[in-house]
Amino acid sequence: MRPWNRVKVAKCQMLVTGFFVLLLSLSVATTAIFSYCGPHFTVISCVSSEKNPYKAMHHWAFYVGIGLTGLLTLGAALSTAATMREAQGLMAGGFLCFTLAFCTLLQVAFWRFRNPTQVENAVLDTYDLVYDQAMNSMSAVRRQELAAIQDTFLCCGKRSPFSLLGSTEADLCQGEEAAREDCLQGIQNFLRTHEKITSMLTSIGLALTVYAILLSSFLWFAIHSGCNLDRKGKYSLTPRAHGHQHQEPSLFRHSQGGMSTSTL
Repeated sequence: MRPWNRVKVAKCQMLVTGFFVLLLSLSVATTAIFSYCGPHFTVISCVSSEKNPYKAMHHWAFYVGIGLTGLLTLGAALSTAATMREAQGLMAGGFLCFTLAFCTLLQVAFWRFRNPTQVENAVLDTYDLVYDQAMNSMSAVRRQELAAIQDTFLCCGKRSPFSLLGSTEADLCQGEEAAREDCLQGIQNFLRTHEKITSMLTSIGLALTVYAILLSSFLWFAIHSGCNLDRKGKYSLTPRAHGHQHQEPSLFRHSQGGMSTSTL
């Protein structure tokens, strides 16, 4: 394949990659907003204690998601504009955004690998605390907080085959609520589904950013070396000096001179 054909294929791939990066940024923004403002996470954040690390992780996840969305969107916009206009500076800006987004995603993946159950444990500890205080102290506030959690997750109580339920715990789930699943199991199922979505977006993001980094670096060198495909060159007309006669090519003048000499 000729060099100009390689650059043309890379340009098409850069435009397609930019489109998928925009879709990824939209998905990341949606997930971050749902994680911060969704009812399941909000109800846990409202009842979480100061000693519980859930609130800090809750804010951290939102800010990282919004920052990552900005980097992905800016990188896709700069790389697309650079590809269309063959602008070396814009392509360098897109390369930098994709590199920062890759480092952020790599940090998120590393944190998930080192702490796979930290979020789940924090949420379950919060529910355990609210449940125990509601059962032991009979506080109306804690009872309302417990009811809000159970209505949000559509669960009821904690069931353990190793302990007998007291009268207060037995009265907690009656009627339609008795058919609901155990809250510990319900919370775990919801969090694991959310974590699977987050892990999938992280893996796709790592693959897309690596590919975008390779494409943007290749196109930057192509633009720098002058491998322009769509442009055939720029031509400008210079005004002819006043009184300066147009000279014929030297070969034409030489042939004319030879003809006149032979004629004589």
